[in-house]
Amino acid sequence: MQRIDAHQHFWRFDPKRDDWITDDMSVIRRDFLPEDLHPLLFENNIDGCIAVQSDQSETDNTFLLELAESNRFIKGVVGWVDLQADNIEETLEFYCRYEKLKGFRHVLQGETDRAFMLTPTFKRGIGALKRFDYSYDILIFRDQLQYAAALVREFPEQMFVLDHVAKPDIKGKIIDDWAPGIKKLAEYPNLYCKVSGMVTEADWQHWQKEDFSPYLDTVFESFGINRLMFGSDWPVCLIAGGYQKMIDIVKEYTSELTVAEQGLFWGGNAERFYKL
Repeated sequence: MQRIDAHQHFWRFDPKRDDWITDDMSVIRRDFLPEDLHPLLFENNIDGCIAVQSDQSETDNTFLLELAESNRFIKGVVGWVDLQADNIEETLEFYCRYEKLKGFRHVLQGETDRAFMLTPTFKRGIGALKRFDYSYDILIFRDQLQYAAALVREFPEQMFVLDHVAKPDIKGKIIDDWAPGIKKLAEYPNLYCKVSGMVTEADWQHWQKEDFSPYLDTVFESFGINRLMFGSDWPVCLIAGGYQKMIDIVKEYTSELTVAEQGLFWGGNAERFYKL
């Protein structure tokens, strides 16, 4: 069983394209490439990673797939396509030639229409994914949990994974606006969850490990060990402490799991979900 970082990013920094990287995130205003990540994986006995899109363009797909082709430790790619396009089936068929392309993602958290994922044209695209055996990463904020539940319910044969546990307000220590939605989502067996991106939702400079315990308790109790996977969200995690500090939170939390359970969380579930 491999150990897998199921969520990280690569990019060549472009200030215009990457305008989501604001002044207070200046530490990640540079290129991040496989040679930057590989030593961190090696130090933590992690065998490989899933590279996830950071730009909503097919150009980004090409960039990530080329990196995956030349770096064996990149086990899979989650790209982007216009799911609303009339020729979505043709586009998905084109990407079938790339073995390492495992699924797709849209930055739903940034849509003005918070229920954008439930529009007929978007759902038509989601419906096409299953025919080509692609998964879908759900990237949302906590105010969109109800819409995500409706989407997952409507496509019971489609495999989904929730990114960054839907970004609870860890900095504000608020959980009641998030936990019920997580518990509802977890009722659907076709949905997995990435334990990722949590440090960026905390107080970047002053978080403590115990800040994360209520949120970790919720996702572990709700999803169970068979549908959870580790993701670093590197390099974005650098704005709130870095790879090692982030991974130590999760290592400590999972330290009392059995060896078999730890194997599932640290790689087995990602292997199965992404068909690595």
